[in-house]
Amino acid sequence: MGVVDEIKERLDIVELIGAYVPLQRAGRYYRALCPFHAEKTPSFYVFPDSQRWHCFGACGEGGDIFTFVMKREGWDFATALEELARRAGVELRPRTPEQARADEERARLQSAVAEAARYYHHLLLHAPEAERARQYLARRGLSAETIARFQLGYSLPAWEALRNHLTGRGFTPAELVRAGLLIEREDGTAYDRFRDRLMIPVRNPQGETIGFGARTLEAEGVPKYINSPQTPLFDKSHLLFGLDMAREAIRHEDSVVVVEGYMDVMQAHQAGFRNVVAQMGTALTETQVRLLKRYTRRFILALDPDAAGVQATLRGLEVARETLDRELVPVFNPRGLVGFERRLGAEIRVLTLPSGQDPDDLIRQDPARWTALVQESLSVVEFVLRRLLAETDLEDAKGRARVVDAMIPLLRDVGNPVEREAYAQKIARALRIDARTVLARLHEAEWQAAQRMPGISETGRRLAPEPPPTPSAVADLEGYCLATLLRQPWLLDAINRTLAEWDIPPLHPGDFNDPTCRAAFAAWEEMLGEGISDLMQLKERVPEAVAFRLDHLPEPPPDLADEQWLREGVQTALRLRERNLRRVKTELRALTEEAPPAETIQYGQALEENARALLRVQQALHSRCWATVSFWAEAPCEGELG
Repeated sequence: MGVVDEIKERLDIVELIGAYVPLQRAGRYYRALCPFHAEKTPSFYVFPDSQRWHCFGACGEGGDIFTFVMKREGWDFATALEELARRAGVELRPRTPEQARADEERARLQSAVAEAARYYHHLLLHAPEAERARQYLARRGLSAETIARFQLGYSLPAWEALRNHLTGRGFTPAELVRAGLLIEREDGTAYDRFRDRLMIPVRNPQGETIGFGARTLEAEGVPKYINSPQTPLFDKSHLLFGLDMAREAIRHEDSVVVVEGYMDVMQAHQAGFRNVVAQMGTALTETQVRLLKRYTRRFILALDPDAAGVQATLRGLEVARETLDRELVPVFNPRGLVGFERRLGAEIRVLTLPSGQDPDDLIRQDPARWTALVQESLSVVEFVLRRLLAETDLEDAKGRARVVDAMIPLLRDVGNPVEREAYAQKIARALRIDARTVLARLHEAEWQAAQRMPGISETGRRLAPEPPPTPSAVADLEGYCLATLLRQPWLLDAINRTLAEWDIPPLHPGDFNDPTCRAAFAAWEEMLGEGISDLMQLKERVPEAVAFRLDHLPEPPPDLADEQWLREGVQTALRLRERNLRRVKTELRALTEEAPPAETIQYGQALEENARALLRVQQALHSRCWATVSFWAEAPCEGELG
């Protein structure tokens, strides 16, 4: 993963833009008055799923986190890269040959794991040896659609079946060991890690297969599940099973349900509960919580009700409380002095499962009951209070005091003051003490915490405002377009003149979604305006991350005539424009479906303008025989959604 992708992975666009303009939730999206032109009706939208923004008003601007801060702050790409890297905690250093090789190795290992998943899936569907696995899935009630969607597979009982298959595809045994697919013997030979097991591919949030969970088909005597080992691709503390498929539903439902097992997730998704993911391990990790908070601030933990499950739930609650963002709120002491305390800007709940049942069983047997349990899930305060009361001798004064001390931090997290004091009174009733005692202890803890906040004076006055909170795959089509332009310096002007004949705006940086391609195009355009067309000078002008991208562009076809170069350039530019117009059309349609009637006219007009622009591009694409020379004529438009 390059530095640009790592920055975009770590920074949430909603948090970043929300530090500049007040965003309001509008269904699955966020909107605001556009910060780049004057308007009275919000037309500026942020799309969390795609991590992009777009103004459907007068300015028509759009892009990602880089384009936003560059336009808002007046920065060039190098400054934006440096500043966003600082906010994301990403160190910018010149890429060494070792780092370049590491990236190439990662891509190679990911290809091996993806090919293994395809191989295992084929075996599950067709191999006679996989009959037990097929019968097991039938007993668990998983449909053919679910099996295909999750690409479930089967590993043969042979010791070298996968090894032979993948080495036949050009991968070396050493690569397969590093990918976690083989185990190396002491004599240097290697054998298949997974044998005679149901194979469950594990994907990262971008949908890349990076490892496996493997379930035994034996009744006993061997571990029920084994996972891929830690590899350059696979780190279970950084993964959530099913997140790549659940992201959209999590946004739509504005909640995520966290379960324990692979089967729980697959059964939930099959039943239509698509906002369900599974933790990879015995408890939630900080990294997993940070992944989820990009999509929602409402967490529901649905873990096993046994002792181990309860302890895992408690650990998960603590990790979530420590990791999730907090909002600054004023706190007054009895003398009227004001301080500020951070309250948890999220809702964490616990789904209590019936004894002896896991989500897989419950959803399969009674999906309506699952829906009810999600709706009846307990708040953190309720869940922890019940556990403490069950474990405490209420006749022991010290025991009751320990319960109050344990509950105070949870009460302080509650954002609604009425709800917070109601919980305090409930605790007092359960412990058979005066409610004023608990409330006094709560207010004392709040005020002590508020005085410890940075920037609070001894009198409780705020000294200064806090600074705003510190808040994936390279497009080959974009790289190919850029490589074509760099190969022939005269081509950009010729492309733009051809586009103008079709009343199509010229190629511009916004046509490139990849920030490194966008920055390279802008710098090249500027250089051409100065009469300079030297590739080495371009690399000297741009940040190192952009120069690295320039060194890894696709190769355009060699030795074309000028007319062929023009056709190739125009074709690729039109494909870029068509892709982006289609994306905007998809966004507008989604907004129209969720918008109140008063706003649909505005979106309808924008859709009409988009349709006219898209029609001109498509007419230009099909007006000449571009396919005779273009490598992209038969390629699907990236991001094309119809």
